[in-house]
Amino acid sequence: MINKNIQEWARRVIDRLVIPLGEAGVTPNQITLCGFVLSFPAALLIASGLHLWAGLAVTVASLFDMLDGSLARMTNKESEFGAFLDSLLDRYVEICYYGGLVWFYSASVDKMHMVVLSLACLGGSVMVSYARARAEGLGLDAKVGWLQRPERLVALAVALLIGSWFLEVILWFVAIATNLTVVQRLLHVRQQME
Repeated sequence: MINKNIQEWARRVIDRLVIPLGEAGVTPNQITLCGFVLSFPAALLIASGLHLWAGLAVTVASLFDMLDGSLARMTNKESEFGAFLDSLLDRYVEICYYGGLVWFYSASVDKMHMVVLSLACLGGSVMVSYARARAEGLGLDAKVGWLQRPERLVALAVALLIGSWFLEVILWFVAIATNLTVVQRLLHVRQQME
């Protein structure tokens, strides 16, 4: 219930923010592409170990991710291609972020467990989205789970801002929760098929 209230409040705030963008002629796909492009400097900051700056960069890039859908709704420019582009680039953004962590941790022999942990986060994140997309391709619903993309990005941004030990805790959490979300979606789809 609290999560639902927070989402509704955030949606109202974002809807107000996109009105000037729509009036200026900015398209939802342009916003999507801006968020995607901004993920590269964020990934480079992650890979370089500048995690405080990376956390800020992830936050800024994530704002664009929230704006595109709202702009599409507010300007009646929702399209199947726009939804496809957004979903596709969202996967690449997460690949960039976790790839940055893999790069950062692979420089240190005693941090190989963090490389594996980052890869587990990446795999879980991609599979959460794939499970939903595949279910929808079969005409089924898979919008269940504990850790969807917005929550993952917020957790990663906060962890990068706080740093070292907290980043490891959050990576453990994301690795476990994303893969459990995949299992939730699997069971949910199976239940619909029975």
